[in-house]
Amino acid sequence: MTRSRIILSVASGKSVGTVAAGCGVTCKTVRKWCQRFAQNPVVSTLSDAPRCGRPIQIPSDIRCQIIKLACSNPLKRDPLRNVWTIGSLKQQLQLETGWNVSSSEIHRILSFKEIRPHRVKMWLHSPDPDFSSKVKRICSLYITPPPKATVLCIDEKTGMQALERKYPLKHAGVGREGRKEFEYVRHGTRSLFAALDIKTGAITGHCSPCRGADDLLLFMDHLAKVYPKGPIYIIWDNLNIHHGDRWKKFNQRHWQRFRFVYTPLHASWANQIEIWFSILQRRVLRHGSFKTGDDLQRKVLQFIQHWNTYEAHPFKWLFKGNFDNAKAC
Repeated sequence: MTRSRIILSVASGKSVGTVAAGCGVTCKTVRKWCQRFAQNPVVSTLSDAPRCGRPIQIPSDIRCQIIKLACSNPLKRDPLRNVWTIGSLKQQLQLETGWNVSSSEIHRILSFKEIRPHRVKMWLHSPDPDFSSKVKRICSLYITPPPKATVLCIDEKTGMQALERKYPLKHAGVGREGRKEFEYVRHGTRSLFAALDIKTGAITGHCSPCRGADDLLLFMDHLAKVYPKGPIYIIWDNLNIHHGDRWKKFNQRHWQRFRFVYTPLHASWANQIEIWFSILQRRVLRHGSFKTGDDLQRKVLQFIQHWNTYEAHPFKWLFKGNFDNAKAC
């Protein structure tokens, strides 16, 4: 189509530059096809000339079948396979079409379409029917908190493993990544109850061998002493111990100062404490070695103290609850 437009435009008297700009090509391309058409003024002249190299061996319908297979659910064909691999695609293609296509060729076909059937990313969908209204309320508390009120993001980081590495971590060197042995000795777990003050970024934390309703109540009573004045908005998820009459009785003991705001189902990312938990994971837990459960607890609390003294800051929350104009936080 473009080559025909070039010939017709030049024949109508337009300059080479005007034709090139109108067809979205270079002047060199315009001159090339005008010269070729002048040598043999037939329509076939505008077709591709024979090229060097091996001719196409795999027809288009087989290529489309490979792509169709890669985008299909393998469980419908093999109840023991959850994702496709290059080898399994090769076998299934031969079974259904009789074509024996090499693994490298299947890889090239899928790469051209940017299809990677063996790679699976985590994805979380919230089934909450009130998702939008809940998220907007939480975002409004982050962006415009009520005057003279404290907004706290609370959650539990459970199952923190006290792993003692049998061999020390080898730090990175020139041209070499850091390395650690896979062997370890397990000394139990600890659970962390943590609250993030969105105005200051300060963390209030408490470690416990287990996570139960009584442990959470003790932590909440401690928060009431840390923040003795004004209303307190608690943002947390829908864990079973976050619900129930215990919180009505708790609020009565504390003069109805607490307002509980729940994140939507499967939307813990709306809770800012998760941001700080990721910092704790990277800085303390991921590569740490702990001799006992108490050692783990001590180092976690030390990091909280260090954070509050030197690094505490409010997180900049840009998302306002409108997914049409969403921004990262």
